[in-house]
Amino acid sequence: MDAGSQHVLQYLTEVEEAAEDVLTTKQQIVDLDMKRNRNREALSALKQEMSDSEKVKVCFGNMFIKFPTSKTREMIQKDLEQLDKEISDLRRGLKAKVNRLNEMQGKPELTGYNLSPLSADEIRAINSLLTR
Repeated sequence: MDAGSQHVLQYLTEVEEAAEDVLTTKQQIVDLDMKRNRNREALSALKQEMSDSEKVKVCFGNMFIKFPTSKTREMIQKDLEQLDKEISDLRRGLKAKVNRLNEMQGKPELTGYNLSPLSADEIRAINSLLTR
């Protein structure tokens, strides 16, 4: 192969690897989001159907263990917080990966893509200004 063909092949390989990285990250977000939704369903079921004095069976690997309902709720809540953190970290990283892929392909950077939502304090401040 001549130098030009080698350069094109290397460029296409790099673009393909960057695209694969974006797709992998997106799939990780989807998988974690599905797990988060299952945890929310479990937490909702525990809140509605079980009293704190009862024990529930929790699956750990390939065995079930009886735990108090309150302890189980705490574990699920901690898991939800961890999943939220992981998903937000992946989403932040995804933005950089997509920008890198677009740059490699010669596309312009996405505008408005790096926006972040208002915090609760900012929303309260805006609402207090609007109600005056």
